[in-house]
Amino acid sequence: MHDSQNGRHVGRVVGLWRYPVKSMGAEALSVVDVSWHGFAGDRRWAFIRSDVPQSGFPWLTLRERENMGHYRPSFVEPERPDKSATIVRTPSGTVFDVTDPALAATLDPGGSRATKNDRGIFDTFPLSLITTQSIARLGEMIGHSLDVRRFRPNFLVQASDEIPFAEDSWVGSVLRIGGLKMRVDKRDGRCAVITIDPVTTERNPAILRAVAQDRQGCLGIYGSTVEPGRVALNDRVSVECSA
Repeated sequence: MHDSQNGRHVGRVVGLWRYPVKSMGAEALSVVDVSWHGFAGDRRWAFIRSDVPQSGFPWLTLRERENMGHYRPSFVEPERPDKSATIVRTPSGTVFDVTDPALAATLDPGGSRATKNDRGIFDTFPLSLITTQSIARLGEMIGHSLDVRRFRPNFLVQASDEIPFAEDSWVGSVLRIGGLKMRVDKRDGRCAVITIDPVTTERNPAILRAVAQDRQGCLGIYGSTVEPGRVALNDRVSVECSA
């Protein structure tokens, strides 16, 4: 379906998540403001490992600690996440300020520290998106259904077509998602994080192997903001223009 004013309709938003602390648990949202630096409050904090001070990727992540996703960050003032203090509930139920050294000690007895960047601490681009059809097809490829949370997207979109991997064709385009305009910059290159079950923390290497062999190592797409705006569940997703 195509509308000259609203672009070509390609799907609707069925999931929204932000990650206040890199590699920790997701916060599911019904509505979110998206700025030049991604979702408000998304990945503003991360933990730096003390054993790799000169590394280009110094972050403590799920790759080193599989249960980081069981640590649940949230905001003291959720209505203003980019100005709010951030707290973290550990798997045992203890609540710490994100800057509390005791929290770092529970995560990494060898020594880590929290750091903040108001522009976000992203691996590549500030926005990520995947379709329900792509997750379903990957599940078919490996023989069981997959929890979307292992892919850690900002947007989950139910594409209007049932064709999997439709988002690959959006690379180079500008999407209108609710009040946001997002440029689709590249496909999302995947790492071992997707092998980790977000509930059990067990690893399944077959998932990454399938993505590497059949999808050139990519699943979903990365993007950046070209017009900030608000996005809510069930918002329309349209391709406004192509490169």
